[in-house]
Amino acid sequence: MPETRSAAVLPRLRALELAVCLACARVQRRQALAALLRMASRLGDGPAWLALAPLLPLLFGAAALDAVARLALAGVACAVTSKALKHAIDRPRPYLTHHGIELGVAPLDRFSFPSGHTLHAVALTAVAVAHFPAVGWVLVPFTLLVAWSRVALGVHYPSDVLAGAAAGGVIAWATLAWL
Repeated sequence: MPETRSAAVLPRLRALELAVCLACARVQRRQALAALLRMASRLGDGPAWLALAPLLPLLFGAAALDAVARLALAGVACAVTSKALKHAIDRPRPYLTHHGIELGVAPLDRFSFPSGHTLHAVALTAVAVAHFPAVGWVLVPFTLLVAWSRVALGVHYPSDVLAGAAAGGVIAWATLAWL
């Protein structure tokens, strides 16, 4: 009996995930919102995090050097983890497999799982906020926007984003606990 239930649950979860993808992708019809999401996605691809590293010492002085070192370590761990998982799982992106989902931004590769943008955003935001809670007012909304953008722009499923967030959380925790 449990096998029958679990077998019935997976198609429902896939259908729900597709429905969320389609609903989020409708955002692209609103030009201003689509432009905001594309900008968040592009900034989340690296420029925001590269700008954060020199910005923290400017704002917080020498006390930020430890945070910058941890951000660098977390960033490397995120890149390695994301690449390894993407190649191991080899999940195609939603816009490739579902006709109703339009591509809103050029993907970095062909792999969907996990969302590397979200993985980086969660890990780096958590590390930065652990050191300097005041930056959370900017970084937490930005991280949420990056995560949403990945689904709304057709390059990730919600489960990709959730997995990226979970992996990013683990990397942040390990980075903060280890050093």
